[in-house]
This record gives sequence, C-alpha cells and structure tokens, in this order.
Amino acid sequence: MNVREAALEPASDAQASFLEQGPSLVERAAKTAAAAAADADDVDRDARFPHKAFEVAREQKLLGVMIPIEFGGFGASIYDVTDICYMLGRACASTAMIYAMHQTKVACVTRHGHGIPWMETMMRRVARDQWLLASSTTEGQNGGNIRASAAAVDQAGDTVSLVRDATVISYGAEADGLVTIARRATDAAASDQVLLALAKDDYSLKRTLGWETLGMRGTCSTGFELKVDCPADRVFPESYDKIHAQTMTPFAHLCWSSAWAGIAAAAVTRAQAFVRKAARGAGGQMPPAAAHFTAAKMSLAKLRALIAANVDAFARNEHDERALSSLDFQSSITLLKVQASELAVETVMHAMRTTGLSGYRNDGEFTMGRHLRDVLSSPIMINNDRILANAATSTLMSGVPTSLRD
Repeated sequence: MNVREAALEPASDAQASFLEQGPSLVERAAKTAAAAAADADDVDRDARFPHKAFEVAREQKLLGVMIPIEFGGFGASIYDVTDICYMLGRACASTAMIYAMHQTKVACVTRHGHGIPWMETMMRRVARDQWLLASSTTEGQNGGNIRASAAAVDQAGDTVSLVRDATVISYGAEADGLVTIARRATDAAASDQVLLALAKDDYSLKRTLGWETLGMRGTCSTGFELKVDCPADRVFPESYDKIHAQTMTPFAHLCWSSAWAGIAAAAVTRAQAFVRKAARGAGGQMPPAAAHFTAAKMSLAKLRALIAANVDAFARNEHDERALSSLDFQSSITLLKVQASELAVETVMHAMRTTGLSGYRNDGEFTMGRHLRDVLSSPIMINNDRILANAATSTLMSGVPTSLRD
C-alpha cells in the first residue's frame, strides 16, 4: 500500500496484550545493546550502518516505544528513552546516536501531531512497521545553525515541494522517513520556519558528500541533495520556533547527552577492569595511574547527575508550555549539551590515562580508541562555541539563584 494512502487501525487487543505481557523495556534494550556491542568494532572499522543492532531493535519494537499506546506504541517516557540511549551508548556509540536522533524526530511527531491525520498515520507506521526516521537539519553553509533555513517550501494547491542542500543527513539512505526544516515560503525570513514529516516516497536523495570521519562512523552522516514533492499535510501547522523550544531541543540534548554518557560509562568500565587486573598482578598494589580512575568515576557521576537533573526538569514541565519556554529552562537545556559533551570527553580521557598504553593500543582488551574517537564528536556536533555565543545574552538576563534549591 502506498504510504500516502495508508490508514491503519488502532492497536488491537492482541497488541495491547503484547504490550502488557511482553518483555520489559529494559530487557528489550539489553537484547539490542548486546547485538550492537557484538557488531560495534566492525561498524566502526567499515563506517557502515549498524544493521544487526537495528534488526534486533525492530524485533524488540524499540523504535516505536514513545508512540502513544492508542497508536500502537508503548507510551514510553523521557526516562525510558534516555535510559535506552545510555544502554546503547555503552555498547555502540553509532547505534546510540542514531537511536537518539530517531527518538527526537518521533517526539516531534507525537507531541505536535495529534489530531492531524497524516501525523497520526506516521505514528502508527513507526509503531507497527518500526519505521526509522532520519533528521535533516544541517544545510549548506549554515552548519549547526538550525534556526535559520535557506531552502523554502513552495506550495501549489494541495502539494508542496522543496529542494534542500542537506550537507548532513545521518543514516539518510537507511531511513524509512525523514523530518526536516525549511523556510515557510519563498518570501519568508530565514528564521520563519516549518517542520515537515515525510515518508520515503515523499522525497528523493542524491548523494553529494561522503562520511570518512574520526568517530561516529556508523551514523553514515553523508550529504545529499534533498528533493521533496508531497502532499501539503506533511507540514506541521505549528511554527517551528515552538516545536524547537518545546520538543526538538529538549529531546535532542537529553538523548544525545545520554548516549555520550553511555560511551563514557563504557570507557570507565574498561578502565576499572584494567585497574583490577593490574592490582591482582601486583599483589594488591594499585597501578600508578589509579588516581585517573578515581577522576573518571567522579566525572561520570557528575555527568549522570547533570543529565538526571535535566530529565527531571523536563518531565515535570513537559506539558507546560510556559515553563518550557521560560528563560531558565531554555538556558539550562541548551547548556546541557555543552556541559555534557565536555564532561563525556573528560571522562573518557581520564579512563584512557588510567590504562596508559593498554588503552592507547587498538589491539588489546582495554583499548579506548573507539570510545575516544566517538566521544570527540560531541563538542562539535552543533558546535559548543556556537551554542555558548548564542546563549550569552540569555544567560546575562537570567538571575543568580539565592539558595541551593531555587
């Protein structure tokens, strides 16, 4: 059936029973993480999409966990999704980042698509068919400035078209659908944007750039010329600035940070195994760099606490538009990305210094090379310098707390 004409039935009794009686989300995530870990080195070496991990993720219905139950999903919370990102990050950074980006797009559809027939159909397809949604936010020379678009939507009657120089579309060739931003119309300002949720037959991709990178190699974040020709109902009625503040930024930064924390945790686990083995071999005497292991544990604890505090803040206010738009929340959730990425890099570096040459090598049980290369992407994925520069004015306007619990 053509997806433009698809109209799926609500979740059946059998589906509801499956949701109630099936494995827990933790068990589903653990099976997916095991598949991701087994394939992680090959995914990294060959810079290929983690097919095995996502085969299992689909079997475990993990791609649709956040879809509301009435549309066939699990109705998972932000706590569930960030925990899955963390678990996958410990196994394979590329798998975790793909999953994090997918869930960010799913969040946009679920939180802003209710009552819109096409968006509700997409929810059902993600839940039933385990559609993987890619993201196209980077464009031309704009880099990570997703609040300004060059390409514009051109509407003619009930259809819209768009041609976009998408210099990065992570896993675009593997996705079943795509969520992208554009100027509202050809005469609109760069910041007057809309969001589009597209099925695979709504667009075409022509590869323009490759993906030969230091880390995150399995995300396959190649560049494409994106051409869209689709019904006008693919465009969200709400303006993008509202979606960006209430959903896109919170989910992206929380899910990305959780994936990076998973990478850091995997490095700390290897460092711990190294210290234990070295101590056993030395009659209980700790190796010289054991102090770096303590620093790695402390840094990881700070990272996890930072993410947990921001997840709590979002969960408390996720349906309160005023709270989500407040200066304090927007500053906190924006700067989370900067702080988490820096702490993740710091943690992995301490872990590597714990293991010394054993971690520096690529051919031993304590190798840290993949973890370090992957986590180094975090400060430059929407560059921290750009975020700090953009946040300067708002942080000056925000008051300084007068007590520890303000």
